[in-house]
Amino acid sequence: MARSSLALLALGGILYAFLYAPLLVVVAYSFNASRLNAQWVGFTLDWYRSLFDDAELLAAAANSLLVATGCSLLATVLGTLAALALWRRRRPLLSALALGPIAVPEVLLGVSLLLAFVLLEVTLGLLSITLAHAVFAIGFVMVAVQARLTAVDPALVEAARDLGASPWQAFRRVVLPLILPGVLAGALMAFTLSLDDFVVSFFTAGAEASTLPLKLYAMLKTGVTPKVNAVSTLLLLLTISLIILAHRLTPEILRHDRGDTR
Repeated sequence: MARSSLALLALGGILYAFLYAPLLVVVAYSFNASRLNAQWVGFTLDWYRSLFDDAELLAAAANSLLVATGCSLLATVLGTLAALALWRRRRPLLSALALGPIAVPEVLLGVSLLLAFVLLEVTLGLLSITLAHAVFAIGFVMVAVQARLTAVDPALVEAARDLGASPWQAFRRVVLPLILPGVLAGALMAFTLSLDDFVVSFFTAGAEASTLPLKLYAMLKTGVTPKVNAVSTLLLLLTISLIILAHRLTPEILRHDRGDTR
């Protein structure tokens, strides 16, 4: 038993090292004094100072955060509503249609959305990018919420209605607290997917709008500096902070809702 436990521990350590070692390297080399990432030559904060002096890179990062926030809000609302609709009435065809953008190759999805925006005369920019990201993020939110809804007994909603609750009160006080972890997980997933998307953004951004992945791709033509490591580290800290916040916030919300119910 001890040997099997030790083997599982070692395997888990290797797996986590494989997953997180590249991220740690990016963080470490954001403090590297060398312009090249070939070797470590010393500690410096110059790349962070240079990053905050680069107006174009900061604008692209701000655009990415704005698009990711809008995509997360839109996808969370629509994805949650889709999951609730399919929870009450199971329709395999509708579920497949909602999950379709996840399975479609990103190149095909980007071209299709570009043609749709052109036909609808939607000006390409941050709005078109946000809408395009929400299209494929809705399916991820729906799956996360559906996973929580499988543990929700519809009889709880019927009992709440029998006790005089309106449909909105039954949803807010009974269903929402139970599915809230799935909603938050879906929102974080949509935010993360939107933040690093390149292919769909490339087709739907237009000539003037630029997100961080598009800006980094453009920088490849002239050479990438360690400022990329610095902005990647800041975005990584932001993502980790959101995950920790969601993890800490969810139990508090659940306890608060239970207290209100009583």
